[in-house]
Amino acid sequence: MASSSPGPELLDRHAEALRLFTDRVHAVRDDQWSAATPCTQWSVRDLVAHLTTEQLWVPPLVTEGRTVAEVGDAVDGDVLGDDPAAAWDRAAADARTALAAPGALERTVNLSYGDTAADAYCAQMISDAVIHAWDLSRAIGADERLPEELVGFTRREVGPYAKGLSQTGLFAPAVETTEDADPQTELLALLGRRA
Repeated sequence: MASSSPGPELLDRHAEALRLFTDRVHAVRDDQWSAATPCTQWSVRDLVAHLTTEQLWVPPLVTEGRTVAEVGDAVDGDVLGDDPAAAWDRAAADARTALAAPGALERTVNLSYGDTAADAYCAQMISDAVIHAWDLSRAIGADERLPEELVGFTRREVGPYAKGLSQTGLFAPAVETTEDADPQTELLALLGRRA
């Protein structure tokens, strides 16, 4: 998978993506946690749990250097508990700390598909947070506009492998766009979403 160069810019994008998703999580009303999302198999709570679980993986993989097998089922189950926003906040803060630590982006992490450069892992985390921030925005009726820098970053990150994503079953096939589509619309269409 594509990777941005490690360093301050990547960490800036990571912090920005986490803030974006955090803003959306804190905008979820009590009566919206069971609402449907553009990810057809997931409710709002499922979507937030997915992203929270992703953040919970970061410290053991990046800071502790553990493998996926060693972490095992430690982050399975109900990761949100009675206060989903607080659970997200804690997980996001810990992931941020792990990836921003000196030398963290120069490490190698063990993911489900093999060893991966930590900066590439961080880039994937950014892209996932950006796309799912849009999904969450659509689900709860929040502002769907994504920051330009994050749209550009995510497009560059997922572009090289976007065509194969629908084969994973996690993404719908790409949708057609008009010639005058803006970058956000093009990014969403690439990932099977209609703006």
